Amino acid sequence: MALFAKKNSPMLIIGFLFFVFGFVSWLNAILIPYFRLSLQLSINEAMMVTFAFYISYFVMAFPSSRILRVTGFKKGMMYGLFVMAAGAILFIPAANFKSYTLFLTGLFVQATGLTLLQTAANPYVTILGPMESAAKRMSIMGICNKIAGAFAPLIFLKIVTKTPDEIDHVKKLLPLLSPLKAQEVMTDLIHRMVMPYFSLGIILVFLGLLVRYSSLPDIKEQQTTDTGRSTIKARYLLLGAIAIFCGVSAEVLAVDTIISFAEYKGVPFYNAKYFATFTLVAMIIAYLIGIIAIPRYIKQRMALFYSSAAGLLITCGLLFTPGKWAIWELVLAGFFNALLWPSIWPLALEGLAADIKRASAYLVTGIVGGALTPLLFGSIAGRLGLQQAYVVMFPLYVFLLYYSSWGYAGIQQYLVSVKQPEKKPVLN
Repeated sequence: MALFAKKNSPMLIIGFLFFVFGFVSWLNAILIPYFRLSLQLSINEAMMVTFAFYISYFVMAFPSSRILRVTGFKKGMMYGLFVMAAGAILFIPAANFKSYTLFLTGLFVQATGLTLLQTAANPYVTILGPMESAAKRMSIMGICNKIAGAFAPLIFLKIVTKTPDEIDHVKKLLPLLSPLKAQEVMTDLIHRMVMPYFSLGIILVFLGLLVRYSSLPDIKEQQTTDTGRSTIKARYLLLGAIAIFCGVSAEVLAVDTIISFAEYKGVPFYNAKYFATFTLVAMIIAYLIGIIAIPRYIKQRMALFYSSAAGLLITCGLLFTPGKWAIWELVLAGFFNALLWPSIWPLALEGLAADIKRASAYLVTGIVGGALTPLLFGSIAGRLGLQQAYVVMFPLYVFLLYYSSWGYAGIQQYLVSVKQPEKKPVLN
């Protein structure tokens, strides 16, 4: 048992970090409707939550790569958790001043720390075993991420609300109150965020120290003298980053908008709040299937192809399905979105491991899709309606179909024609 724990300790530690990623990231699913109510925001304004959070991945990806070169992966992860803690603590003055701008700044800072962690953690998973089974390991990490995400919104609401149906009660009550009394009610809701985010900040500092002094090994990159591949590598990474952009966009839209979509379809918040959890549970089921099936029954590239094709079909149905069945179609989209991320990462990093920190930074920039696409979604929703706004998912799946077939295959043919193999990074 001790030998098993020692052998698998890197996977256990990284899995724990992915749990942290999930808990912090998927809180956005509940923050969007919570801010809409307590700060009286439009859907377009509320989607700034995802913009402030995910834009950090684009801004900070390459600085994170440079930081990791200086600090090493373990210290870099510690600093990432410390930065996340600082972002959580920013919620305290944001709540006291009822400043949406300061809340968004706190989310940006949290995501800055996450960017550092993601730039380090995802390459670990791809090289902790054979490349052809990397999607299976990424699926395991996805389960850790989504289990945390499934519980995070419910835990948050349990802490900040006094009764299970309080949010619905407040929504009905606000139009009947005087402006002064309504402000008092909304101020009370905002102030309830202080204690959970203060506690989160303390926990993240503690976790940073644990990771720093853990047994997690560092990645030692193998240098290559081949410069003839630089052009194709850049193109390869560009396509991979765009694929990450599309995959993250689809995933974030399915989870972070479904509570608002359920309310749009007439579901009370008391019931609507569970739909983000339903979507994340659907993703967990898909991850479990991926762990069993990849690569034994299906290659990771084909898993990406079939998932993208299913997402495209579901999007077409989602746009025209009347009533509340459309909500369940969005849950089903979450199921097929699950294997996008774990399939894209190993495909995009294949043949590029000589400079894995920089390659990872290129791919992490694609997470900006979680910032930009929801803004476009919110803009369309404000004009045409929430259901029609899901048309933005259509081109995302189209590109992923291209990447999983002709885009990836064409680049692989070029890489095969270049005889010089690249060395795999090793763990110290």
